[in-house]
Amino acid sequence: MAAFPPTHRMIMPQGFANHALFLFVPADRPERFAKAAASGTEAVIIDLEDAVPAHAKDSARDGLGPALRDAAITAPVFIRINGTETSWHGGDVITAATLPIDGVVLPKAESAAGIANLRKRLPENMHVIAIVESAKGLAAVDEIATAADRLAFGSIDFAADLGCAHEREALLFARSRIVLAARLAKTPAPIDGVTLSINETTVIEDDARYGASLGFGGKLLIHPRQIEPARKGFAPGTDELAWALRIVESVEDGAARAVDGAMVDMPVLLRARQIVRAHQRFSNGS
Repeated sequence: MAAFPPTHRMIMPQGFANHALFLFVPADRPERFAKAAASGTEAVIIDLEDAVPAHAKDSARDGLGPALRDAAITAPVFIRINGTETSWHGGDVITAATLPIDGVVLPKAESAAGIANLRKRLPENMHVIAIVESAKGLAAVDEIATAADRLAFGSIDFAADLGCAHEREALLFARSRIVLAARLAKTPAPIDGVTLSINETTVIEDDARYGASLGFGGKLLIHPRQIEPARKGFAPGTDELAWALRIVESVEDGAARAVDGAMVDMPVLLRARQIVRAHQRFSNGS
């Protein structure tokens, strides 16, 4: 079997019309909705949770319907509601169910039951993205992955819950566990957490590349300036793409044979094709 190329990454199925870049916009800033949708992101998450202070949550929620009508957004739209343990959760769900949106994002997901209760109050065609961001959520990640349409990782809250550093080594187990749970549940590859840096494009790109290398299929973004660096991070590197193209061009019929002096079989060919598809998608900005 041929050795893997320099960056070993698994490009998993995306789902949800292949959304990979999810840009947050505060729910109490309706003047930013249309701008966020036109920024080049693949989906917008209007945030009723962390981005809105407690005193403004009710008014932000009440204004969503008129704001979305006025914004005339064509990009996919999700609403991040407040968590199930908060006083705002019930009102958020009632409002979300009436909005012309693609789905809701549930923060601090910790059980399949919580997601099931949420689904009962939403239209059948609304997706549910569950954010795993606590020890309890990670412990129940398999059942959460089965109940939700897609997983996301709330790395900052998770690190705070565990009292660990918000660093790659400390969070590697959690990230890998979330990717595995999504794969076992046959849901789209999960969405990685935010990068706090806005202007350091190399940091954003590297974080996206790292998430992709672990099997994440998307990333949460907090500013439009993060979009292009994140897109570059999800695009295969030059050496990786060159390796994949040699494999695909040399083994078109799927038969095992030697390429670059190493034996190639079907699993290697499938991975090469995944890399080529990722290049076609992210390098073209589609």
